[in-house]
Amino acid sequence: MALIGYARVSTEEQDTALQTDALGKAGCERIFTDTISGTISERPGLSSAMKFLRENDVLVVWRLDRLGRSLAHLIEVVAGLDARGIGFRSLTEAIDTTTSGGRLIFHVFGALGQFERDLIQERTRAGLSAAAARGRKGGRKPVVTSDKLQKARTLLAQGLNVREVATRLKIGKTALYNALRGTDQEPQQS
Repeated sequence: MALIGYARVSTEEQDTALQTDALGKAGCERIFTDTISGTISERPGLSSAMKFLRENDVLVVWRLDRLGRSLAHLIEVVAGLDARGIGFRSLTEAIDTTTSGGRLIFHVFGALGQFERDLIQERTRAGLSAAAARGRKGGRKPVVTSDKLQKARTLLAQGLNVREVATRLKIGKTALYNALRGTDQEPQQS
């Protein structure tokens, strides 16, 4: 079993020394680093660490937020490690998935993450239902109003093609085709 460290800072002005020192004291044999925002999905240091890790190894981070972009992403990464037989340890939060207590805590995190996603979905559905009850429709307003559609039909009858009509009316060709076919929402009055 090898302890493999991962440290990340967001900007060049920041230094990984605090993290790498803590990871070294924890016994990490090798430490991978990134200087990149946590919101960026492509992190070369993390990718290298993931490739380096072998079954029964443990990925160690100084704090949870150094690894995951969000709670959902963190859970996804740790679940991927678990599926490969690799443990996970966070020094600051004292979470260690190689112990039964650490696995329990992480499963609680997973349940909380799922609960948060469910609440967001419920609020979104409730908001859409309330808006629909007030007569509001979701989505963008149609680009092709009933007035523009009428003008487009007149111009087409005069022999212009759809591209020329769309250019004159300052609308997209696809939007005009959809409106002419009746696939758009009901055109609005302009």
